[in-house]
Amino acid sequence: MRRADRLFLIIHALRGRRTALAARGLAETLGVSLRTVYRDVADLQSSGVPIEGEAGVGYVLRKGADIPPLMFSAEELEALVVGTRFVKAFAGARLHQGAQAALLKIEAVLPADLKHRAMRSRIFAPADWNEARSGLIDRLHGAIAAQQVLRVDYRDEAGRSSLREVEPLCLAFWGGVWTLGSWCRLRVGFRTFRPDRIVTFEPTGETFVETPERGMAAYVRAMGGDGDGLDL
Repeated sequence: MRRADRLFLIIHALRGRRTALAARGLAETLGVSLRTVYRDVADLQSSGVPIEGEAGVGYVLRKGADIPPLMFSAEELEALVVGTRFVKAFAGARLHQGAQAALLKIEAVLPADLKHRAMRSRIFAPADWNEARSGLIDRLHGAIAAQQVLRVDYRDEAGRSSLREVEPLCLAFWGGVWTLGSWCRLRVGFRTFRPDRIVTFEPTGETFVETPERGMAAYVRAMGGDGDGLDL
């Protein structure tokens, strides 16, 4: 078992207890030695987790301590959000409902700042395509998150090449192809590009700020969707 998983399970085991939990019981549950439990608890305490108790007596969380039950990083939370979006989009009705329920539970326990960061992910389906495996989708996703203006060498369906500066807004996976939604400065309008037709791209060093006229909601409306319903 990974150390990070052990630390999470220790906190989870102590949540809501009115009596001390013996270190030996934790060791048996986790399948580790008593010494490992003592060391893990000491590390949690030094990190600010309000665990009270000592070896030979047992451990409890300090009364009134507010420890979120989900100890995830922002990247891990975003992965959960993207995963539930995939299930909702491509699985049956049962898993759709299960994914929605799971997402509501995640939202309910997150601190406001982590909830905002996780829920505004601009990836709407899992990265499981050639462009994703090559790292292209990750790089484009990073540019979207950082609001970087990109200089793109793009070839259309007929093979014609053009150089453009774009403001990337979102990625979408359509079951067979990825698309990149952007504001194209060359065409002075919204355009959707296929990453597999991008020859090269690089950040210009400039960042952009989304506006009501050139942001994500406006892009969705321009593509025929209801931008007012987006949770951005």
